[in-house]
Amino acid sequence: MTTRLFESRPAAAFTFRDVLYEKGGGIARITINRPQHYNAYSTAALDELGTAFRDASFDDAVGVIVLTGAGDRAFCTGGDVKEYTTSYVRTPRDYWKYMALFRAYIESILNTGKPVIGRINGVAVGGGNEGQLACDLSVMAQHAYLKQVGTHVGSVACAGATQWLPLVVGDKRARQILYLNEPIPAAQALDWGLVNWVVPTVRRGDAWIDEATGDEIRRAQRGEEGYAIDLSRLDAFVDDLARRLLASFPECMRYTKQQTNALKDFVWHSTVRHGQDWLALHYACWEPLEGMQAFVEKRAPRYALLRERAAQGGSSETPWGTAVAVCGKCGATGLPAGHRYCGVCGAPLPAIETASP
Repeated sequence: MTTRLFESRPAAAFTFRDVLYEKGGGIARITINRPQHYNAYSTAALDELGTAFRDASFDDAVGVIVLTGAGDRAFCTGGDVKEYTTSYVRTPRDYWKYMALFRAYIESILNTGKPVIGRINGVAVGGGNEGQLACDLSVMAQHAYLKQVGTHVGSVACAGATQWLPLVVGDKRARQILYLNEPIPAAQALDWGLVNWVVPTVRRGDAWIDEATGDEIRRAQRGEEGYAIDLSRLDAFVDDLARRLLASFPECMRYTKQQTNALKDFVWHSTVRHGQDWLALHYACWEPLEGMQAFVEKRAPRYALLRERAAQGGSSETPWGTAVAVCGKCGATGLPAGHRYCGVCGAPLPAIETASP
C-alpha cells in the first residue's frame, strides 16, 4: 500500500483561537469567530484562515468551501483597527509582515482549486469585502451591506478591492465605491454584480419581509416590534448551493476555477506586492495614525487639517515635521522640525524655515 503524503485531518485537530473550522458531507466551513469585534480579523486570525483553507484545499473529501462570519451582525469588517493602532502604527515594518499573512489568506481562497462560497451573514467592510470578492460565489443576507473604508481611515484598499472591483462592477462604479466609501445595500450589491444572490433574513413574527426597508432592518437588528433577523433561509440556500456544486467532476471544477481566475490573478500579482510595500511605508506617516486614532476615539478624522498644513507649506506627512532639526547645544540630530525644544537636553531649537505655498 502506497503511503499518502496528504492524509485528511479532522477539523478538530486544528486548535484555532479566532476561527471555527468544520468539515462534513463534502463541505468545509470556515468561520471568522470574533463577533465581539464584528469579525474583524486579528493577525492570529489571518494565519488561522490561511491554514484552514490550505487544509480544505488538500483534503480530497472536501469539494466545496464556505467562508462566513459568526453571528448575524458581520461577515467581516476587515482588519482590527485597535490592533493596527497599538501595533502597526508603532512598528510600520511589521505591517509588511502582516500584509504577507493577509496575502496568504486571500491567495489561499484563489488557489484552493475548489469553489468557495462567501456566506455574507452581515456587513462586509474593508478587507471583509475583499475577502468576499476573492470568493467564487457570494450569497448575501438581505440585512447586510458592503463597504470600503480605505481613504477614510488612512489606508488604501489595494488588497483586492482596487484590483477586482473594476473587473466586477466596471471602472466608474469601482471608483464610486473606493472614493466615497459609502455602504452598498444588498439589493444594490446584487444589481451591480457584487454578489450572486440575496436571501431574505428579516422577519416579523412568522412573516418574512422580502423587501425590507432600512428602518425594518434596524428594527430587526434591535429586536423591536416583533421584528428579528433569521439566517435559516440563508443557511438553506448556501447548503443547497454547495450540494449543487458537489455534483461535478473535481478536476474539471479545479481547472475551470483556474481559467476563470485568469484576470483576477493577473491584476492581483501585478499590484499586490507593490501595495504591500507602500502600505508598510505609509504606516510611518500621519494619515493612518490620524485616521485610525479617530476611529478608536469615535470622532471625525481631521482631513482638512492635513490639507491646510500642506497648503501652508507645513508637513502633512508627520505631525511634528520631518526629522531634520539639530540641537546646537548637545548636537542631537534627527529632531522634528516643528519642535521648539530639544527632546534630549531641553535646549531651545532654532526655527526651521518652511517652503511658501
